[in-house]
Amino acid sequence: MNNTKDITVSVVAGASGFIGSHLCNQLLNERKIVVAIDNFSRGQKSYLESYFNDSHFKLLCGDLSKRDDTMCAFEEAAKQGTISEVWHLAANSDIPAGVADADVDLKDTFLTTVEILRATKLYHVKEIYFASSSAIYGDLGNVELHENIGPLLPISNYGAMKLASEALISASCESDLNKACIFRFPNVVGAPATHGVIYDFINKLIASPECLEVLGNGTQQKAYLHVSDLISAMLVVRAKQDAPKRDVINIGPIDKGVTVQWIAEQVIARINPLAQIKYGKGNKGWIGDVPKFHYSTEKLQSYGWKPQLGSSEAVRRAIDEIASQLGQ
Repeated sequence: MNNTKDITVSVVAGASGFIGSHLCNQLLNERKIVVAIDNFSRGQKSYLESYFNDSHFKLLCGDLSKRDDTMCAFEEAAKQGTISEVWHLAANSDIPAGVADADVDLKDTFLTTVEILRATKLYHVKEIYFASSSAIYGDLGNVELHENIGPLLPISNYGAMKLASEALISASCESDLNKACIFRFPNVVGAPATHGVIYDFINKLIASPECLEVLGNGTQQKAYLHVSDLISAMLVVRAKQDAPKRDVINIGPIDKGVTVQWIAEQVIARINPLAQIKYGKGNKGWIGDVPKFHYSTEKLQSYGWKPQLGSSEAVRRAIDEIASQLGQ
């Protein structure tokens, strides 16, 4: 690989996770030079192994919450060419763990943003694409969530640190970034899964085939998007030429989602139709859980994007994919 200024590099932070591995695949399909960075705390190196022999792909191990690791990773990325964009997916993905210990999200969700922005400024990177979350909205019940709603009052440390990251990225647009796309993700499903309700349900049934224990009473209702639709949405936003410098986008299906009870029933039907379901109490699965939310995706649709799958179709497809991943 020639080290020239004519070569542009895409950095993917948090690349070995579920979404990151799919994003790397798409960027490589565009024949981008992809430098993937991860500390493998949640994701797996094996999710990226199909790219190891691709000359356009380089995998680096580093903890992006640490300044030295981040600077070393960006220094190595810059040797491949000019870093044109950073996809920041690095974060804690276990909301209950962040509630139990605030340092989890401070370190993995916020400090990764601090150090990545320090590096983008040093290496004159002008574009950042950030994986935010519906968790930044807090619990607004049945109110339709659009990008300009406020005040934003998260109810989990994860949501709070994602919102703080959004603010820091916005501030960086004033000094050194030319473009910041902030993607507010819904519940994203598919394989290879590392966490999430479908992954948890299937693992529970593998461990205890006769009974599926559900956190909460099953009435929780949320929108679910297949990872393939998520990737296509992000790339549509990235390609928009007349977007604002700070572009905040809800990504999600155009329906109101499905309930946890419905998901549990679909998993049982796929894994063990004779199993019973045991529900917990209350409409929250854990502290910081938002039992219901409904996105407005009008802005994203105005960009010319619509999902290929609705929530129910995405969940059914993901159940099959994750069951196969787990040997079922």
